Formats: sequence, C-alpha cells, structure tokens
Amino acid sequence: MIELEVATAFAIFAAKQSASQEVSPDHLLLGCLRAISRFGVVTLGAWSVDLEALGVDWVRQPDSPPPKVAYSQESVELFDRAAGISNSMGQSKLNVSHLLAAFANEEGGLMGTLKRMHGITSASWRAAIAQIGWNESSPAEGVRLTAEPKVLREYLTPDEAAEALGIHVQTMRAYIRSERLPAFRLAGERAIRILRSDLARVLEPLGGDRKET
Repeated sequence: MIELEVATAFAIFAAKQSASQEVSPDHLLLGCLRAISRFGVVTLGAWSVDLEALGVDWVRQPDSPPPKVAYSQESVELFDRAAGISNSMGQSKLNVSHLLAAFANEEGGLMGTLKRMHGITSASWRAAIAQIGWNESSPAEGVRLTAEPKVLREYLTPDEAAEALGIHVQTMRAYIRSERLPAFRLAGERAIRILRSDLARVLEPLGGDRKET
C-alpha cells in the first residue's frame, strides 16, 4: 500500500470513528499525519505533533478494505489543489507530500489549530513538507523516511571504473594488465578494485596536432 492509500484509508477510518457521513479536511489531515508518523509522533521541521494528543489511536489499523464513503466538497477541493501542485512539479503521481502542501493556506479546522499551537505559517509549512522524502511502498505504520544523498565510493570495480570513464570494461582491464592504471586485489580474493582518484592516470591532454575521434 503506497502512502497516499495509507493516508486515505486512515482518513476514512477516522470519519467512520466520528460517525461522519463524509471525509472532511480534518480527517484527511489526520490521515496524512498518520501516514508519515513514527510511533504516533510526526516530526515536521521544528515541530513535533503527538497524534495521541489529537485523539488518534495510532496503533489501531484501519479496516481493510475501507468502506466506501463520500468526500466533502472541501476535501475534493484539497485533492484538486494537491493535483495542481503535483503537476506544477512535473509529477503525474499524487502522493502525501502534495496533499499536505495543499493544506498550507488552510486557516480553519485542525490545520488552523496546528498553526496557532506551533506558530506555523504557510511558507514554513511548505518548507517543512519539502524536507520529507517518500518511500513508494510504505509499511502499514507509514514510517517517514528522509532522502539520503548518494555517496560516491572511493574504490570501484572494473565495471564501475569503465562506466565512469565511458569505456569498455575490457579496455579498463587492459589498462590494469599493462599497469597503466594501478589496481588492488582484496585480500584473499580475486576481486579487483580501482581507486577513483587514479582514473585520471589514463587520461592525457589532447595536443594541437591530434585529431579528435
């Protein structure tokens, strides 16, 4: 179940628990917060929101499949706004971050309460949402994940070194055999590694009398 489905399923569950005939913006917001919570606590920017303080039983799981209920007109407008945000970012797939961002200008209901409690502004809310990374396949708990930068490894395999230089791996192995490029063998193994910084050794400046091929 992807995160948006986690959020909407819990929104429907919250509506059912409150004996409401429609899913309101408050239910939607609770669903989104539940989807990105860890152990019932949501961390957004400098704020921490305790779902228990909002009356949410974060341990209890929604019914599966959720019952069919109607969305209020206000909720439909929030979905439309979220779709516009998604499209403006060149993303065709709607996710929880888009829906949370759609709440930025809301002043009433639960969103208004959170703004007053934590001194949240539209800009600070959107900035906090922008810092959230999302996993396409969220577990039932809806664990919030942060995007981590890709780390460049210092030692490369021959295939990785060849890809880095845009050459065939056999050419890379020929450089290693001719000792034109230093290489290392893992202790007790056949695996070869090349130091990333050594790749420049097989490059030479293109002289004025050379023709580029």
